[in-house]
Amino acid sequence: MRRAAIERLLPAAYQRAAGPGSVLGGLLDVMEALHAPDEAVLADVDALFAPYRTPDGFVAYLTRWVAMDHVVAAPRADAPLPLPVGRLRDLVAHGALLARWRGTPYGMRTALELATGVTGFVLEEPADRPFHVVVRVPPAAADRLALVTRIVEAEKPAAVTVEVTTDPSPASQDQPSEESS
Repeated sequence: MRRAAIERLLPAAYQRAAGPGSVLGGLLDVMEALHAPDEAVLADVDALFAPYRTPDGFVAYLTRWVAMDHVVAAPRADAPLPLPVGRLRDLVAHGALLARWRGTPYGMRTALELATGVTGFVLEEPADRPFHVVVRVPPAAADRLALVTRIVEAEKPAAVTVEVTTDPSPASQDQPSEESS
């Protein structure tokens, strides 16, 4: 609050005593200075909740608001984020869409693509295994299996079992494999 606004809240006798150089005038100046930082935050408060405008340190907190906090779940509070802040901003921005499609192949694929920045996730439901989903991770996201598994476990329906596998790289598809499935 500005000094003049604070002064208007005082009784008339105090307003007359709050002249320049008075003790009350000095106190009102201090009150104005103490309010200034909070008023600056409040003037732009909507930026705190906009995923692409909020400070980097607040983005992980916003993931809780859109039920995507399992993405940033870390064993220690001081652990680094498992993905870049830009990816977290995308997840927060698409939180309503992800909530609407949670538990569906589209929702899981979208969450995985937003979190990793990689497309090409394949979700298969084997005919011989009801209530089971196989998630094939493209080679570009193979280094983020822990993150992918955490997202899949959180996004799948509760009654469904899941298996996360990596797709072989295109180079290894040309060579015959000695492994059997």
